[in-house]
Amino acid sequence: MRSLDCACMVLMLFVLIIVGKGEIYIVTVEGEPVISYRGGVNGFEPTAVEADEEIDVTSELVTSYSRHLEKKHDMLLGLLFDRGTYKKLYSYRHLINGFAIHISPEQAEILRRAPGVKSVQRDWKVKRLTTHTPQFLGLPTGVWPTGGGFDRAGEDIIIGFVDSGIFPHHPSFGSHRSDPYGAVPKYRGKCEVDPDTKRDFCNGKIIGAQHFAEAAIAAGAFNPEIDFASPLDGDGHGSHTAAIAAGNNGIPVRMHGYEYGKASGMAPRARIAVYKALYRLFGGFVSDVVAAIEQAVHDGVDIINLSVGANSPPATTRTTFLNPFDATLLSAVKAGVFVSQAAGNGGPFPKTLLSYSPWIVSVAAAVDDRRYKNHLTLGNGNILPGIGLSPATHANQTFTLVAANDVLLDSSVMKYSPSDCQRPEVLNKNLVEGNILLCGYSFNFVVGSASVRKVSETAKSLGAIGFVLAVENVSPGTKFDPVPVGIPGILITDVSKSMDLVDYYNISTSRDWTGRVRSFKAIGSIGDGLRPILHKSAPQVALFSARGPNIKDFSFEDADLLKPDILAPGSLIWAAWSPNGTDEANYLGEGFAMISGTSMAAPHISGIAALLKQKHPHWSPAAIKSALMTTAATLDRVERPLQAQQYTGSETMTLVPATPFDYGSGHVNPRAALDPGLIFDAGYEDYLGFLCTIPGIDAHEIMNYTNSPCNYTMGHPSNLNSPSITISHLVGTQTVTRTVTNVAEEETYVITARMAPAVAIETSPPAMTLRPGASRKFSVTLTPRSITGGYSFGEVLMKGSRGHKVRIPVVAMGYD
Repeated sequence: MRSLDCACMVLMLFVLIIVGKGEIYIVTVEGEPVISYRGGVNGFEPTAVEADEEIDVTSELVTSYSRHLEKKHDMLLGLLFDRGTYKKLYSYRHLINGFAIHISPEQAEILRRAPGVKSVQRDWKVKRLTTHTPQFLGLPTGVWPTGGGFDRAGEDIIIGFVDSGIFPHHPSFGSHRSDPYGAVPKYRGKCEVDPDTKRDFCNGKIIGAQHFAEAAIAAGAFNPEIDFASPLDGDGHGSHTAAIAAGNNGIPVRMHGYEYGKASGMAPRARIAVYKALYRLFGGFVSDVVAAIEQAVHDGVDIINLSVGANSPPATTRTTFLNPFDATLLSAVKAGVFVSQAAGNGGPFPKTLLSYSPWIVSVAAAVDDRRYKNHLTLGNGNILPGIGLSPATHANQTFTLVAANDVLLDSSVMKYSPSDCQRPEVLNKNLVEGNILLCGYSFNFVVGSASVRKVSETAKSLGAIGFVLAVENVSPGTKFDPVPVGIPGILITDVSKSMDLVDYYNISTSRDWTGRVRSFKAIGSIGDGLRPILHKSAPQVALFSARGPNIKDFSFEDADLLKPDILAPGSLIWAAWSPNGTDEANYLGEGFAMISGTSMAAPHISGIAALLKQKHPHWSPAAIKSALMTTAATLDRVERPLQAQQYTGSETMTLVPATPFDYGSGHVNPRAALDPGLIFDAGYEDYLGFLCTIPGIDAHEIMNYTNSPCNYTMGHPSNLNSPSITISHLVGTQTVTRTVTNVAEEETYVITARMAPAVAIETSPPAMTLRPGASRKFSVTLTPRSITGGYSFGEVLMKGSRGHKVRIPVVAMGYD
């Protein structure tokens, strides 16, 4: 577990109480809390935990240091105030070091001036977190106001979604709650009519809706019963991505009687154009996808969101950059359309990217600052961590634990794998009712034939108070996401903790000589998992997010082009869902879902690109891409270098220092991207020159796909004017050039560079002054100093006299 955003954590746990004339204050004091204490106080050993580990609150180290902190709080208050003139409500020791106190404003001033007190802040009212990435990215305060507020953010920018369709009746896409949407004369798309309702799919917010299934039909893969011969979303994915990018602002996310917050897209006033080319069971066919892209460009969209990628690198062409799909997108960019594509979900392994070309923005997925945690407290005092978006069992009450295998109606039903609690009819309601049902996480959950939702339904139908789902072995690549359920429930994901539960249950359960239970004596209670914990150590690169290096051909040769390009939130994202959607068994029939993937990261970039397009309507796709990349962050919220989730040798997750192969240029920073200072612009001719420069590429093949001859090369692919520099085979000294264009007022930039020791780096000139609209070249020279057998990472930083900072990542591998 990394350090948490403690102020927000306090908000989650703290209810405002005002008694008499006093007020409540949250006070933080000097000294590290348990979670980050690394030693230094005489008599107390370090208690800091590694990333994403639970604090063992029962350990003597933790309890003794915790008591020490509380004594210091009491001592401070005893020195400052008379007994009875204040009331300390809480001591915060584990996540922050401080306390909540009810005192008068005058006493608060005394506290504020006391030695060792860091902050005294009057408490503020609790409100539930929104679907939360707009806030995490700073849009409501830092970006939307510049475009007229959320009710104008993205106004009249059209985002085309090549995806699984849309559920048009969802409030995230409604038009009745907002100002009327006027016509967008430049848009030429059409709205198909639903064959069942005879109504079209458009409403002003949704301005186009078409579906593409000819290849799917021809292949015999299309089933109109479940795939719908219309733009209707039969999967859920398309509705989810559209809502992330352009969903209406302030839509309540309600499920199982609980509101998880208010949902909003990145550009809530942008228009949605739907191009359905993906289907539930089989995905899609490139020919249908290409038709959809082509239609979208034809219709006049500004941005295309592609939360879709090929199953593998194209094998029929000499380079990953040149195939019908990428060539279609090159033409789209030529037409001025910005393309955001999911990087792929093959992480954390190298060379797993499914988005390759320089004209596309390839988006990696980040874990943001929100984590959902829960815990199971056993009768022996052991507290087992887990996940589960569920209410708690009744306060101050424990309940009997009964295992599914011990409450079978008939032992012959073992063939149905009853331990996974998918079939309530095989379990004895009389034994389950009023108790907590223990279930096992079988391989059925991994393959999708079992779901947490079904466990919850089973437990509820049998009258259980709640359920526990214990993971006793983990398949490599399995990821556990918290699932919202209506009754108390928890998934114990740590195998060792599941074993602790099993051991306690077996010790507490008496059996006869046949193994049948005589009496259930194990007891426990489930915590409240509905409210998230906020981590300051965010963002992190998500485990599943595809990694570089980028590849240039089917033989997985490294490319001289950095991918992914940028990192955006993609883990546990709440957004709209289609009630018809069956893609996620845990969200069947629901209006919202919280899911993960680079599919969720790409529409964040699409929506933010819409905001840039709104402010800078004449910027090229490359200019927008450059603004996003050169302003991206490489530090997390506590100013530490970004980290990436990775596997250890034992297939457990850990955190490692992230590199540009994990995050590209860094994590998107929308506020900075609106005013980048300089841009690295490029156009169709530049991309063509890049293709023509790749060694071994046949000019005839380029002509076949682009209808353009190779009239020039740029000497080396790394000379493409992109906001990154990559040289996969650095032999001797190599100099690359870049051209920057000033999109702000006149400014002088000082250029510096740094690189890992294995490669020397120099820039020229050391400084330049640019007038508004002016362009200037600079060069970067790289020389290998030693051969390490791996890549070296660095950056070129351009600091402007008016405060702009332009950063481009540099990646190189030296050779003899």
